[in-house]
Amino acid sequence: MKLPFNFYKPLAIGAPEPLRALPVRPERMIHFFPPHIEKIRARVPEMVRQVDVLCGNLEDAIPVEDKAAARAGFIEVANANEFGTTALWVRVNCLNSPWFLDDLDQIVRDAGNKLDVFMIPKVEGPWDIHFVDQYLALLEARYNIRKPILIHALLETAEGVKNVEQIAGASPRMHGMSLGPADLAASRGMKTTRVGGGHPFYGVLSDPDESNAPRSFVQQDLWHYTVARMVDACVSHGIRAFYGPFGDIRDEAGCEAQFRNAFVMGCTGAWSLAPNQIAIARRVFSPDAKEVLFARRILDAMPDGSGVAMIDGKMQDDATWKQAKVIVDLARLVASNDPELAAAYGF
Repeated sequence: MKLPFNFYKPLAIGAPEPLRALPVRPERMIHFFPPHIEKIRARVPEMVRQVDVLCGNLEDAIPVEDKAAARAGFIEVANANEFGTTALWVRVNCLNSPWFLDDLDQIVRDAGNKLDVFMIPKVEGPWDIHFVDQYLALLEARYNIRKPILIHALLETAEGVKNVEQIAGASPRMHGMSLGPADLAASRGMKTTRVGGGHPFYGVLSDPDESNAPRSFVQQDLWHYTVARMVDACVSHGIRAFYGPFGDIRDEAGCEAQFRNAFVMGCTGAWSLAPNQIAIARRVFSPDAKEVLFARRILDAMPDGSGVAMIDGKMQDDATWKQAKVIVDLARLVASNDPELAAAYGF
């Protein structure tokens, strides 16, 4: 285990100093695009204006024969566009694939100073992060990269979930983690073909009563346990947790419900796979205006967080002050990129 004294030292001579804190920016949605498709690349300037994070996908959903074209297309997108406050990420191929080394080498070489985050699939333990960390440091040094490129781990296997805490603390490059429900379901042997969301067979049946009336069945969240573990691990290490994909693009109500569960539990954002999910993620992962206005009243009544205040008949103390501060801090962050929300929040 690396000693704390050495944790923030660069892993290669000439590599940039690791960050001590993550960049502060909205990350309500990570929007994926397939870089090998020319007409999609042409729409990138429009996407940049709509999303918090734009992520080129080189892994799943990219045919084998298009892997090199997707990599080249992503590099073209990175160099042909200005991203402003929108973060640029790329999901590379998994560590044991024949494309991984070229993905990292060519992207760092040709677009490393435009890239914010490498998303690494199917991370199973801290050893995966250590390997990527060292390899990235060597590439950054070789290609004169000015700022460290961060790592975002995908939680997609049972072993990864088991080792989630060690993964979260494996490197100062760690940006956060996303739940990958489809691969995780396969790894666990779960009996579902859905990508995210609930399942009609997974729920709780009410107790029988003397009337023999039909018993109600309430569908439960398949991912509650994993999201909770991921959030605790990430928050404990100062990094961010995200819900991953919701595969049924047409089921906007189901997508919104799943995203809202993740938001309430502490996730920073979620993946968006289509334009309609961008709007859902923006709505869900931005605090409700009424909640923000009430939270601001708590902070105004208790400026230093001490004592007790009564607001609308409800007692507020240091614990509720902390809750209010979480909401107001997030509101200020998303309002910095969204004038309409800034007005609604009263900033």
